[in-house]
Amino acid sequence: MRGEHKIEMSDLRSFVTVAERGSFSAAALDLHLSQPALSRRIAKLESSLGVRLIERTTRRVDLTAVGRDFARKAREVLNTFESSLLGINEGTSHLYGEVTVACVPSAVIHFLPDVLKEYRRTYPRILVRVMDEGASHTLSSVARSEADFGINYIGAQEINIEFEPMFKERFVLACRHDHPLAAQPSVTWAEIQKYDYIAVAKASGNRFLLDLALADVPTLPHPICEARHVRTVVDMVEAGLGIAAVPLLAMPRPSAHSTLRSIPLEAPQVSRTLGLIRRRGRVLSHAAEQLYGMIKEWSVPSTT
Repeated sequence: MRGEHKIEMSDLRSFVTVAERGSFSAAALDLHLSQPALSRRIAKLESSLGVRLIERTTRRVDLTAVGRDFARKAREVLNTFESSLLGINEGTSHLYGEVTVACVPSAVIHFLPDVLKEYRRTYPRILVRVMDEGASHTLSSVARSEADFGINYIGAQEINIEFEPMFKERFVLACRHDHPLAAQPSVTWAEIQKYDYIAVAKASGNRFLLDLALADVPTLPHPICEARHVRTVVDMVEAGLGIAAVPLLAMPRPSAHSTLRSIPLEAPQVSRTLGLIRRRGRVLSHAAEQLYGMIKEWSVPSTT
């Protein structure tokens, strides 16, 4: 028999947060509740529905079959409710909430700030959390629902991830303006092997892409130094330590005082596809959906 408690939005939000985080402790932190208070909300919801939504064990939280179906419906209810607020009190300017975006650092450098400026004009009271991490961390953050969605160049092959391509960018040679190669319109991989070369570490997603694309190239540069993040590699190039192969968007925005040059790399040309990723089947909140759409439509400025 179903309980007589009324179902409140706070109960639905609590359940959806637990479902997405897979943890009472993590959900309690997100909701600014104590774990006992969160447990009471879930118990109240289960009592009201007359069904068990969550299987609790000592190590993890799993949804029941009914819980998985209800989680999807509860997300839709919450998103519909949030969207309805847009027509109240002058619409979007009074909407509260949070959106979390995980992204590779090159996205932060070149276009995400411009998108966020535009987003803030429409949603001034929405807090946007940016998780700027490497490709693997960005992917796992989205897969674990720690982020609403992400911007990444890996994830297209993941069964539980939807990957929506945005644009393709090529790898270029990063060098100082006073380097012997700086004046060339393009360079080959064979040409750069005689110069001091800086590489990203083998654990990097960019290194994996390069190693895969260059597996059959007989003459490749041997690095004198490796760094975990491509931004660190670019800083080392600017300091005069050597040259490097990096994605085009990893280069700083061009300026009159720039000491760096980006030169197309040939034979072979290597590129990566940057795209939006989200967990398959996840229904985004209205605020997250709007930011997702704005990023999707943004025209990335040229860095050449």
